[in-house]
Amino acid sequence: MKIISYNVNGIRAAIKKGFWEWMQSESPDIVCLQETKAMAEQVDLAPLHEMGYTDYWFSAQKKGYSGVAIFSKQPIDTLIYGCEHELFDFEGRVICGVVNDILICNMYFPSGTSGDERQSIKYDFLDYINNWLDEKKKTYSDIIVVGDYNIAHTENDIHNPKSNKKTSGFLPEEREWMSTFLSNGWTDAFRHLNPEETSYSWWSYRAGARAKNKGWRIDYQCVTTPLIDRLVSAGQLNDAVHSDHCPTFTILK
Repeated sequence: MKIISYNVNGIRAAIKKGFWEWMQSESPDIVCLQETKAMAEQVDLAPLHEMGYTDYWFSAQKKGYSGVAIFSKQPIDTLIYGCEHELFDFEGRVICGVVNDILICNMYFPSGTSGDERQSIKYDFLDYINNWLDEKKKTYSDIIVVGDYNIAHTENDIHNPKSNKKTSGFLPEEREWMSTFLSNGWTDAFRHLNPEETSYSWWSYRAGARAKNKGWRIDYQCVTTPLIDRLVSAGQLNDAVHSDHCPTFTILK
């Protein structure tokens, strides 16, 4: 099963850049999108349905903001819209579905780059979602949490760690949260299979950062322990250029 996760930074803009054609060529089983910035009714989904996908959306209440969606060729047995938190659900940050007994959680973690208030909200999300996922573990043993975590975990996940030590997304507290999260029964699929590789998933639009590959790896697919032995491959699809992010993928046997 091939799972792709992609912060598209606006699905309507991505479609104009060839997103549907790219999906046709990749043909994943599951696609999890973050930052859709649209309601389903605002998008012409005929090309998606012609490819055999069913779509599920959890959009932000604020138009043109945030939002997550799942496109699936596989039957989804159970859907979970939101994470039972008023603000995070208002912002459309979590949608989950059960596929072949695996709970796939698609999440768009808040960014703290706009200031202290949003950074505080980001910390609240990190604490809350960790506890929320612990509750889900009581029901599901096989879970994969995909999405834009908005955290570069280690110095190998960011092009210039020294100059970004005080930058949101690479703050010590955020990196410590990620370490604690991964020590609590989660495994970063890409890093597990590629322990030394440097590969990024986001680049600033400024100063030709992507062409120079001066990026950050802030998009992850993390699995619970029972899924580790089912990992075949994982990585970033750097050639997809519909967004300032690129897609991540995981293939499970």
